[in-house]
Amino acid sequence: MSKTKPITAIMIGAGDRGKDIYGQYALAHPDDIRFVAVAEPDPFRREAFAQQHGLRPDRVYTTWELLIGEAQLADAAFICTQDQMHTEPALAAMEQGYHIMLEKPMAPTAIECQQLVDTSERLGLNLQIGYVMRYSPFFNRVYQAIHSGQLGELICISQRENVSYWHMAHSFVRGNWRNSQKSTPMILAKCCHDMDLLHWLAGAPARKISSFGSLTHFRPDKAPDGAPENCAAGCPHEEECIFSAIDIYVRLTPLLRLGIMSDAWHYRTIAKLLMRYPQEMDSLARFVTPLKQFTEWDGWPVRVMATDYTRQGRMRAVEDPANPYGRCVYHCDNDVVDHQHVNIEFDNDVTATLIMHGHSYAEGRTLRVDGSTGTLIGEIYLHRQRLTLFDKRTGKETELLKGGLELDDDGHGGGDEGLMKAFIKMMRGEQDGAVTGARGSLESHLMAFAAEQSRIEGRTIAMNAL
Repeated sequence: MSKTKPITAIMIGAGDRGKDIYGQYALAHPDDIRFVAVAEPDPFRREAFAQQHGLRPDRVYTTWELLIGEAQLADAAFICTQDQMHTEPALAAMEQGYHIMLEKPMAPTAIECQQLVDTSERLGLNLQIGYVMRYSPFFNRVYQAIHSGQLGELICISQRENVSYWHMAHSFVRGNWRNSQKSTPMILAKCCHDMDLLHWLAGAPARKISSFGSLTHFRPDKAPDGAPENCAAGCPHEEECIFSAIDIYVRLTPLLRLGIMSDAWHYRTIAKLLMRYPQEMDSLARFVTPLKQFTEWDGWPVRVMATDYTRQGRMRAVEDPANPYGRCVYHCDNDVVDHQHVNIEFDNDVTATLIMHGHSYAEGRTLRVDGSTGTLIGEIYLHRQRLTLFDKRTGKETELLKGGLELDDDGHGGGDEGLMKAFIKMMRGEQDGAVTGARGSLESHLMAFAAEQSRIEGRTIAMNAL
């Protein structure tokens, strides 16, 4: 494959990840990749993607079956459908000859994950999983510190996946990943990233896994008295409820608080003004056009639940009884856990703990890594990053990384762009040390399946018995 010409690709599933992450990368880097066809059932997303990428009408499809039914149109296929819909299009595309970029998690069952890996290896095709966190500067620096010997012998890792309360409400109570029967268990849907990171950092396969957790808060018996099915249906608790759909999507309170925590003074100033004078700022934005990027926020999570991003349009979306994102968090069909702990023993005797919970004040991960001669302590939030090395031999404290993640960041600490660059390199026959191969990705999925089995059955799972 040419190292100078852009690779060509088809998009199957033009939603949040497909259209707004991978699609936007292609628009910003036309020398790297060009999308030549799309399959998407939602007409708004389908036409938006087609228009953005200048696709011919005969290269715009309503289903993946129609697209894959054509002769091979490109070098690669991006599979960005819902979790339960990954396997069939990915297998069909590989049989057609496409290299694959597959959104995480690979598939909802271990058997399907194994089938995907086996197929890619049988056909000699690249199967890249969307594990973006390996490509963030933060976790790359953690990996370097561990494997360059700065910590001595690696002993243990403790990682927390701190899902913000409003992200939990949006994605795992109201949204697409709320029900394990309709998508995948929480530990797979949200934390296969973390399983991959722990496997990568530890440098060995997992030997034994135990886990426990439950759905504690987002249940009907926890609903305040008189709470209706929809937040906009006259809920007497709406103004003080932190999970209010009006507060999250219309007032944008969590996003504005994130802006106030930013290191950038202009974000702090605008966020404070929007919180204090929302109507006045809406009016001012009619004349000061740059303000519209804040008053008519079209980023995540609003872009998932509305197509009209004005304050009035967002309110209409919340009021729409057919829109699941307007529902009371205590009256949804969710069943995934809102907190879970996982204990892991690796084959090299390194131990790790992973704590996932959906009640954090801010979105991010925190980390502690202990070795025989050094300790790493870090945090990677949407509004800041810190990573510090403590050397036990010298008593020296060294700041390895410090910075802020602003509102226009990709949300994964630079990982989304890094993942795409690595995929392009792989397609061109170049190497990238952080690339997550299909076989390596399978290991982290099996770890997640084992953790869920342990949680349900209440016992430790030996990985060699799976």
